[in-house]
Amino acid sequence: MEGDALHNLRTNLQDPNNVLQSWDPTLVNPCTWFHVTCNNDNSVIRVDLGNAALSGTLVPQLGQLKNLQYLELYSNNITGPIPSDLGNLTNLVSLDLYLNRFTGPIPASLGKLSKLRFLLMGPIPMSLTNITALQVLDLSNNQLSGVVPDNGSFSLFTPISFANNLNLCGPVTGHPCPGSPPFSPPPPFVPPPPISAP
Repeated sequence: MEGDALHNLRTNLQDPNNVLQSWDPTLVNPCTWFHVTCNNDNSVIRVDLGNAALSGTLVPQLGQLKNLQYLELYSNNITGPIPSDLGNLTNLVSLDLYLNRFTGPIPASLGKLSKLRFLLMGPIPMSLTNITALQVLDLSNNQLSGVVPDNGSFSLFTPISFANNLNLCGPVTGHPCPGSPPFSPPPPFVPPPPISAP
């Protein structure tokens, strides 16, 4: 089943450098395929396809990889929406989708990924602010839109996390949203009183 899900992804992607050449659906499981790592039970836990010159779109069948912990698809030319089915990957620790051309919203279902620590990838759903383990966020260099929340785990992030998304706004991005009041400037710096010598 996991091999079928990955083969569906392969058939949906253009692969000019043949990095997916070993993805043979006739094999018993995908654990011998390049760029795929399995656990001792022959279940897929990692897919490493970063910087592989891939284009095309993601497939909802990726949500069937129930034990997946790392999905690395950064720095490709993948387009279209981020499938809401990725919210089924409840063991996911790292989702790296930055430097692609995804469009549309980030699915609210990703808020179910309670183990997610690294989210590197439309409107950003408020449900993501509830992922208390989230430590690294990189949504830069995509075509995302809407208001970036500034509460919960999102209060920790800086504008670098959201760079080069022209349609994102909110205090954490450094770009005010249309119709919102301007950001209040930081309080003036008050030097501490000098320490008097005894």
